[in-house]
Amino acid sequence: MCGIVGFWDNLPKKPKTKIIKQMAEKINHRGPDEEGYYCNKDVALGHKRLAIIDLENGQEPMINDDQTLVLIFNGEIYNYQELKEELKNAGYIFKTKSDAEVILHGYDKYQEDILKKLRGMFAFVIYDIKNNLFFGARDIFGMKPLYYYHNQHLFAFASEIKAIIEHPNISKKVNKDALKMYLMFQYSVKDETFFKNIYRLNPGHYFIYKDDKLSIFPYYEFKFNHQKNNYLQLKKMLKEELAESINYHLTTSDVEVGAYLSKGVDSSYVVALARPSKTFSVGFNYPGFDETTYASKLAQKLNINNTSFNLTADDFFESLPTVMYHADEPHANLSAVPLYFLSKLASQDVKVVLSGEGADELFAGYNEYYEPLSIRLYLKIPFFIRSYLRKLCQKLPAFKGRNTIIKYGLPFEERYIGHGNFIESEEANKILTTNLRSEETISNILKPYYDLVKNQNDLTKKRFLDFYFWLPKDILLKADKMSMANNLELRTPLLDIKLFEFAKTIPNKYLLKGKKTKYLFRKVAQEVLPKSWSSRRKCGFPVPFSKWLRIDKYYNLVKEEFAKSYVANFFDRCYINRLLDNHYKGLENNGRKIYNIYCFLIWYDVFFT
Repeated sequence: MCGIVGFWDNLPKKPKTKIIKQMAEKINHRGPDEEGYYCNKDVALGHKRLAIIDLENGQEPMINDDQTLVLIFNGEIYNYQELKEELKNAGYIFKTKSDAEVILHGYDKYQEDILKKLRGMFAFVIYDIKNNLFFGARDIFGMKPLYYYHNQHLFAFASEIKAIIEHPNISKKVNKDALKMYLMFQYSVKDETFFKNIYRLNPGHYFIYKDDKLSIFPYYEFKFNHQKNNYLQLKKMLKEELAESINYHLTTSDVEVGAYLSKGVDSSYVVALARPSKTFSVGFNYPGFDETTYASKLAQKLNINNTSFNLTADDFFESLPTVMYHADEPHANLSAVPLYFLSKLASQDVKVVLSGEGADELFAGYNEYYEPLSIRLYLKIPFFIRSYLRKLCQKLPAFKGRNTIIKYGLPFEERYIGHGNFIESEEANKILTTNLRSEETISNILKPYYDLVKNQNDLTKKRFLDFYFWLPKDILLKADKMSMANNLELRTPLLDIKLFEFAKTIPNKYLLKGKKTKYLFRKVAQEVLPKSWSSRRKCGFPVPFSKWLRIDKYYNLVKEEFAKSYVANFFDRCYINRLLDNHYKGLENNGRKIYNIYCFLIWYDVFFT
């Protein structure tokens, strides 16, 4: 696991060398074991290495035998041994035991088609000297990040934005156009990031940069193909696929692999099959928000070591500037903070951990995927009536069912954006200062994706959307950034391309059964876990932020942030203070709205003041 950085410009070689080292130093946390550089009159490439495979000979940038290709790579390729044999049979000679060399020779033989052969997580760039171009790509799920800047005669890229803005010819500006959608989604949702003119390469895409021209192409699209295999066949096949994936993720390493362990079924199942010698858990020193007790009990049942840590409110608030720095952009998923501490805890003992991300998308585990009978009956009411009731309820004070009527008065494409939707378009405009208000709605972002599945059922639409938004831009982003902030590689064996190719064939009736989410997966997990674990309802990573805001100390911390001079450049001071005060007094529950705003301001503090 590593960090990569590079650029192509008209500067002489000597200043290039100095700049690339300065840029790479900004992401030293991603690879503190080794560093390497390649510079010529056109390009500069840098690599920070966290040594996991072939500890002695896996240095990068890696150059092929005839000096025509240079590779920098971040990630792990789990099927590299099979690909290595295939390439050996084609006449390629390997000098290392690393997975990086498989990409290098694979590109030489297959060009962009090598991407269809890789099983793993990756972001890499190849400098093709013979054809005078950059070729870069990102894995289909977006497990590894890759950002870029392109303007006139400068093209720069890196694993993290903080490295790109270190280039002296790239100015650092806030992209205010990203703010409204961030408030609604809780994460940066557009291709252009919160830094003006800096973009993310989307998952499942590759780019070619040649002659000052940047071209971007998709190489993978998520499609669902439900098949009619019977329940017992599907269960047997799923069990086999899960075991294979977990084994790949566990054994493709030359260092010890540990695992995260929570009270949820996903991480518990991974631990039960992988049986790592060390597991790690965090919780909160607050009644009802401590997962460490559950994790400890399961570890005892499995006879596995478990190390845990309980965070305090002070830990949470004091760490937010660090968390926002490593996130690169404002990120308001509350679980990013405990994940940072969990990674910090694990990094004291191991360099690699297994985690449970991805199972909810693959096997339909989110509570939002299920709609109770009362909602399904309500949806039978003609839309124009539901729309009228929505507008009526928006003018009324709070009452039981009001939020439901408001939500389901929207068309499907407007009401489902994933799992962070706490602020609607109308209120986002009230929160923002006048010149940042707009008519932009989530439809502007989501419609092109919904159009691709417009004839599918609602469950398929939700899962499809989550694969393109919630999973890469929230879940996997924080998994990568918070683990790498602590020199730790995080692997997701429940999120694997071969596993997805199977999961997409599972009929919906075996994904959701009544109120039971992730039904087939839970049935498989039940064979190795106590029933209380395998059947436990999805609850996410509980964080008592809303409760802390009703304590004077933390209410005043946020109040002070809201009072800073630059806040008026972005937000309506009166409105956001009313949200905070009403929450503090117990009149409303505005905790998540406040956290969205607060995280942006902390991020702005870190990068711009």
